[in-house]
Amino acid sequence: MCAASSTSLLVAGAARAGSWLPRVLAAAAIPAPLAEFGYADVSLASPLHERQLRDTHAVLMSLGDDALLKPFRLMVGQPAPGEDIGGWYRYDPKYDYRTFDAGFAPSATFGQWVSALARSYAINGDAKTRERVLGLNRLYAQTIAGSFYENNRFPAYCYDKLVCGLIDSHQFVHDPDAFRILEHTTDTALPHLPKHAVEHGTSWRPNTDESYTWDESYTMPENLFLAYQRGAGDRYRDLGIQYLDETYFGPLSEGRNVLAGRHAYSYVNSLSSAMQAYFTLGSERHLRAARNAFEMLSAQSFATGGWGPDETLRAPNTNDLFDSLSNTHHSFETPCGAYAHFKLTRYLLRVSRDSRYGDSMERMMYNTVLGAKPMERDGHAFYYSDYNFSGTKVYSDHGWPCCSGTLPQVAADYRINTHFRDPQGIYVNLYLPSTLRCTQDGSSVSLTQKSGYPFESEIEFEITASRPAEFTMNFRIPAWAEGAQLAVNGKRANAAVNPGSFASVRRLWKTGDRVQLELPLKVRLEAIDPQHPETVAVLRGPLVLFPITSAKPTVTRQQLLAAKPAGTQKWQVETPGGPMNLLPFTAITDEQYTTYLLVS
Repeated sequence: MCAASSTSLLVAGAARAGSWLPRVLAAAAIPAPLAEFGYADVSLASPLHERQLRDTHAVLMSLGDDALLKPFRLMVGQPAPGEDIGGWYRYDPKYDYRTFDAGFAPSATFGQWVSALARSYAINGDAKTRERVLGLNRLYAQTIAGSFYENNRFPAYCYDKLVCGLIDSHQFVHDPDAFRILEHTTDTALPHLPKHAVEHGTSWRPNTDESYTWDESYTMPENLFLAYQRGAGDRYRDLGIQYLDETYFGPLSEGRNVLAGRHAYSYVNSLSSAMQAYFTLGSERHLRAARNAFEMLSAQSFATGGWGPDETLRAPNTNDLFDSLSNTHHSFETPCGAYAHFKLTRYLLRVSRDSRYGDSMERMMYNTVLGAKPMERDGHAFYYSDYNFSGTKVYSDHGWPCCSGTLPQVAADYRINTHFRDPQGIYVNLYLPSTLRCTQDGSSVSLTQKSGYPFESEIEFEITASRPAEFTMNFRIPAWAEGAQLAVNGKRANAAVNPGSFASVRRLWKTGDRVQLELPLKVRLEAIDPQHPETVAVLRGPLVLFPITSAKPTVTRQQLLAAKPAGTQKWQVETPGGPMNLLPFTAITDEQYTTYLLVS
């Protein structure tokens, strides 16, 4: 089906998501998607997760209003007092993209930072955070003008992030002016945007250089559909349909792999637009596109869950992934890639209830973004994970890059990835020290999770209920967790506990009930690809264990599989050259490491 006829069918059949999708699902006997809990419904007690949220929030709150508005004001010809924070955020009318340095993407992260602050307010209810969001939105509103988009090499990218910040301001901060500012933004932006999704690398603005072809109009529908769902108006549903990238989604929906050569982060991020087309329009074709693309992406992923060396998706059945272990240190665009991956897997899990998507989310979290170096007040930000045979963990050379926009959003979103719900009960997706508070069967329920996972195999849950309540609790059993066991109040649960599924326990729950889950953490090896079975990563449960070495040690499979604990969050392997330490990504600081080893 061609893009034009597909779009016309969607427009003709679309109605408000609140009425359309449930009717479609009921007619097809498909369960409604799992619902997300709110940001305030889950409190985390994990030091790593909380530190990342606290650190990114502190950086954003420390940036002055004039500094954040400076590029907007300069691009629209207004007085622009205050600090120039530099880096990509700076506006420089003489910028030369071949330097790829300060001035590359002026103001591009502003909308993401407003979004992150709004989500932080939803978590902690801090009045100063709310005041900051309201103030920034009103100052931004004074700069809205067409020249902002004309002077910007990324007009669609910036518009998309502004939409995100404004709809989150409406949803989480309850900014009464957010939709009015959104309307003004949209009215102003549209004459300066392409009329449809334009592929990365395709010129659409006359008399501009190559860098102007790197805009990302094909990622816009996700936030446009969300704006519609949150009440901004029908125009945003229609705009979401208008910017669906059918040259990409069409082949994917038919199972044709068209990932190769595409910009990694933005095209994975655009799959969330396909998922929102399903949530908003009931489009099975776009759901198939996202599902198929996830399978194709998994086939070209590293053991860490990361993908896209040198920010490029690869052709199937090639040596590209293996070759990247030697020819690049830019293995995975980490905060941006993780943000896109978390959204995609969250959406797919909600629709399918397939635990594999939770497995993928967990692997990505522990082995990539949770170990990112902290964002700093001077614009230093972590950008690439390095899976080279001689890997190091370093900051980006660029100040305030795109990943400084997504890391604060990732840090806020850990909470909404932990649990989901349906009318029958709760789905536990991520195993983190946490407390979920919700209402089940008319009872106020708290589910508190305690464990040393993923370093220890036992996880315990304690239930508190205002009165006994009958509901189902579903626990994700990872595909690698052979021999997993589930008990309630010390007795083995009457439930199927199969790796690669959710184990379900329905009963009358009351205060003091306890659930014990054991996920055996066995060491295993994963090859980089089928063509190179001797090049392997070491895993234990969801964790990749990174060998700390500056050499290429001689080691066997048996020696790696015999890795033993050697202290807190450290393992050791005996090799002919002596003991070799292995660390999870979150424990690596400045050590040289490798992700993969050649086994003899």
